Amino acid sequence: MTGFGTTLRAAQLERLGASITRDIDEALYDGMAVGIRVAGRTVFQASYGFADRRSGRRLGTSDVFAVLSFTKAFTALGIFQAIERGALSLGTRVAEILPGFGTNGKQKVTIAQLLAHTGGMPFTLPGLSAELQGNLRATVELACQIAPVNPPGEVVSYSAQVSYDVLGRVIEVLDPQGRPYRQIITEDIFQPLGMANSAIGAAPGLASLRVPIVARNETPMNLGLMARDAAMTEASELPGGGGYASLDDMLRFVAMLEAGGTLDGTHVVSPAALALATTNHTGLRPNNTLAAQREMRGLAPYPAYLGLGFFLRGEGLFPMPFGHLASAATFGCIGAGSMVFWCDPKRRLSAVFLSSGLMDQVDSHLRFQRLSDMVHAALSPSGAVGEAP
Repeated sequence: MTGFGTTLRAAQLERLGASITRDIDEALYDGMAVGIRVAGRTVFQASYGFADRRSGRRLGTSDVFAVLSFTKAFTALGIFQAIERGALSLGTRVAEILPGFGTNGKQKVTIAQLLAHTGGMPFTLPGLSAELQGNLRATVELACQIAPVNPPGEVVSYSAQVSYDVLGRVIEVLDPQGRPYRQIITEDIFQPLGMANSAIGAAPGLASLRVPIVARNETPMNLGLMARDAAMTEASELPGGGGYASLDDMLRFVAMLEAGGTLDGTHVVSPAALALATTNHTGLRPNNTLAAQREMRGLAPYPAYLGLGFFLRGEGLFPMPFGHLASAATFGCIGAGSMVFWCDPKRRLSAVFLSSGLMDQVDSHLRFQRLSDMVHAALSPSGAVGEAP
């Protein structure tokens, strides 16, 4: 069988752009920034449509998006950095670091369980008011009071906020310099990677570049994200979803992942940590959070394929934002209804999609499945000539 090359077919990239433009014209979403990397190089960048359709502002590749659950990957790397310092292990019980957490059936919940969404934490935090959104210490104090919604370690149930807010507080408590979470991520991940247009919280210096969250599909979740985004401040800390980054910056982050935790000679995290983080830690268990949407669409349960801070492609045919054509080893992150990045280490192919205009979650998965498959199909066979974009 012919192998995969290191160039992209220009005609296929034109089809990709045409498909995105057609989606935007049909108001499925408002805009999209796309970056593709092959064999360690960024070979394609483009932006389509609007940063804000309401004002007519066009989207540029330097614009800054609320990257939502991409933030979980930043938080996961912060945990692995603490592990590399010897401050904790994946088997450490959260209550050993945050004693207040060890109540109401959470006494044995481990760091690894929170990372893999098997710690029994709810999707969102009951009783969290809009005023407390972004107040990390107050949020975690509230999380300490709740009981698990599933037996820890038994059920896979994606926790959009709670698990990673707790992990963010763990990072703070263990920091030898006593820095707040947002400063730790900035100084230990963004700055070493040269991610100059990235931040935790709504940094004033990025205000003119920010792409506002607008609910194209007005589900309660999307409207809530829209309201939360409008209220974000420089001090807001949401380790599960409060990060901001540009396309260029996310491509630098992806380049670091491709290289095993370093970029331009700067170490961020070890290859051993990334290898473990991008391994399946949930077996064939389904993601319980999607049960209602699966049933509504007539889909049989399918494996969650979660690592530690990352989603995995795995095997099988089911809604998969990384594309059905991706190799089983592909890993990445998904941001609620609006964005995806993935790395296919087998084919040395990676992509970042950042969109404006929030869609329904499953519709967004299917949108990115379609677009990701188009990217995978653009990769030329080995030995092809004259096909560089």
